[in-house]
Amino acid sequence: MTTKSIAVELAPGTSKRRAVLRLGLPAAGEQFLNLLVGLADTYLVGNMAAATVARVGYGTETALAAVGTAQQIVWTLTTLFMAVAMGTTVLVAREIGAGNPEEANRVLRQSLLLGAGVGLLATLLSFIFARPMMGVLGAAPEVIDQGAVYLQIATLAMLPAALMFVCSAALRGAGDTRTPLYAMLVVNALNIAVAWLLVNGNLGLPALGVAGSAWGAAVGRGAGGVLLIAILLRGRSGLKLEALSTLRPRLMWRVLRLGLPFAAEQFVFQGALLIFVRVINSLGVVAFAAHSVTITVESISFLPGFGFAVAATTLVSQHLGAHQPEAAEESGHEAFRQAAIFMGTIGVLLFLMPRVFLGFFVDDRDVVEMAVRPLQLVGLTQPLLAALFIYSGALRGAGDVKFPLLSKLFSTWLVRLPLALLLVEVVGWGLTGAWIAMITDFTIQGIISWLRFRQGKWRTIKV
Repeated sequence: MTTKSIAVELAPGTSKRRAVLRLGLPAAGEQFLNLLVGLADTYLVGNMAAATVARVGYGTETALAAVGTAQQIVWTLTTLFMAVAMGTTVLVAREIGAGNPEEANRVLRQSLLLGAGVGLLATLLSFIFARPMMGVLGAAPEVIDQGAVYLQIATLAMLPAALMFVCSAALRGAGDTRTPLYAMLVVNALNIAVAWLLVNGNLGLPALGVAGSAWGAAVGRGAGGVLLIAILLRGRSGLKLEALSTLRPRLMWRVLRLGLPFAAEQFVFQGALLIFVRVINSLGVVAFAAHSVTITVESISFLPGFGFAVAATTLVSQHLGAHQPEAAEESGHEAFRQAAIFMGTIGVLLFLMPRVFLGFFVDDRDVVEMAVRPLQLVGLTQPLLAALFIYSGALRGAGDVKFPLLSKLFSTWLVRLPLALLLVEVVGWGLTGAWIAMITDFTIQGIISWLRFRQGKWRTIKV
């Protein structure tokens, strides 16, 4: 998308619904493909052949728990990439909206330098501390062994994955959510192909189980980073990656000033999640496997939320750059309306047919039955979850990045964790109790994010 076409999109009278759908649907598709990497891993290790189980020496429950726990750690480390990406999206969008594509390209170059730095840091952390990080989550010994294998293989893709995050973020800020979608198609094709070959040893290759799924993810995400760098070297959507200039500390700080609160928000959440996961691990391997597969299915319902949150972030920031605060506010509300429709529809399906969705990812009756009630709870609360996604994204697009951090700090640590401990360890409601605590947390965050956006203080924030 060129700067000219974006200016037309921001013109008064332009359909907000069309603009939201134009950005949100490809972004939701990209997020689906990003999650599909994990979905494919979960499906393949959850359906390992009997010969593979005999060869690797562990069953599907251990494999699911290992991949689920390792992916939780990968997601925590990915928070470093997301911090740089968030600042990049907001600043690129603001400069594009203001008609300054040259400054948007400066943001891109400096963000890539930051992304390379955090990618190398994540590589070192995940390789050196793979086993200790698995142990912190309270995993069983056999789960630690296989999860550490997954992490150390995933290490190989940390740097290109960080660059992929930054490139995708810059393109979204420029109003281009289709190119990141196409890149993720390549990532998934490679991930599925390599994992299919190596998990069960198809076409004469060795059956590697958990390690095979890790190789698929590493090859796919590594290729995605290389592909997006190549695309931006040629130029796309008004962005072009030229020779990296000298460091610009002030511009880097502008990116980090917007991204670090987001990173802190995620670390606050992930830190609480580590404790939350320990509570679930105390219920046994079957309970954690049920939790992992529920998270996997739940991620499907989150796709519209992620996608329309991207639209809210981009449009709010672009409109503010163009000095159109009223249009920015309407874009945020329209993004919520669209997300609530899509997520509400998915929620009905999850509530009515939980076993159908769960059975697709795991062939274990005990795991499926334990996961039914938590998944139905997810289905009931989709509109409030939409409010959390969209209004948090809109606030970040406006530069109000501290409020989502404070709301998460309050709700996750002071509501979710105490309530989970009460319902699991005192009341004895098991996995269902833990999920009641989690849904309560998300509901509170959704309500207070909506109230904050309605106040309108974000209109005057400088980025």
